[in-house]
Amino acid sequence: MKSFLTLLKNELKLNIRNMNMVIFAVIMPLIVLVILGFLNGTKPAAYGVEYTFMEQSFGALCTISICAGGLMGLPLVVSEYQERKILKRFQVTPVSPIKLLAVELTIYMIYCLVSMITLILVAMIFWKVTIHGSWLAFLGSWLLTMISTLSIGMMIGGIAKNSKSASVIACLLYFPMLIFSGTTLPFEVMPEVIQKIVRVFPMTQGIQLMKATFLGLTVDNIKLPVIVMGTVTMLCAGISIKYFKWE
Repeated sequence: MKSFLTLLKNELKLNIRNMNMVIFAVIMPLIVLVILGFLNGTKPAAYGVEYTFMEQSFGALCTISICAGGLMGLPLVVSEYQERKILKRFQVTPVSPIKLLAVELTIYMIYCLVSMITLILVAMIFWKVTIHGSWLAFLGSWLLTMISTLSIGMMIGGIAKNSKSASVIACLLYFPMLIFSGTTLPFEVMPEVIQKIVRVFPMTQGIQLMKATFLGLTVDNIKLPVIVMGTVTMLCAGISIKYFKWE
């Protein structure tokens, strides 16, 4: 445990110095929240006057950091460590390469957590955002969304031949999910055909579940998002384990 914490401290320092994830996973969601807050924060949401626009959009705002960390940050770090043979070198040290991967996974979970806490504090203080549902249910849906997305990132990093191919694969997944899952463009305004297509995205299911639990809405079929995200997590984890290479 001590070696894990030491490695986590050192890797987190290196990651923060790089600033990429600080900007895209923490600062960018906050900027988006502030812009939306000034434009539409206190306006009634589509579900009725009891909800504000900010409250309706909060779940989607949380996924900006999840998307950045899971689909861009994590796969690029894993593939880079493979390409530079860092993971192979760790195989001959007391610290196993699996522990290093666990540390990297933890780092991106920390980014997502810091982003979510920052967003909710700012939203509550400046726009009086209130959770109408259950905090426990919302955190559960947020956690499931984060884990399923990070599993995709781990799979990309594991199967990519090098950091360049990992970057290409990550971009091909990152931008469609960021745009069409409901993170930036509201799911409700999309054409029905597009809605049916993007329902297969785990992040789409995650956002809908987070929105429902945050607003206290009835979820028509709670099993669907849980099954979709759970299946994606197990599938990506299985592929990562089977095809992962240390270099």
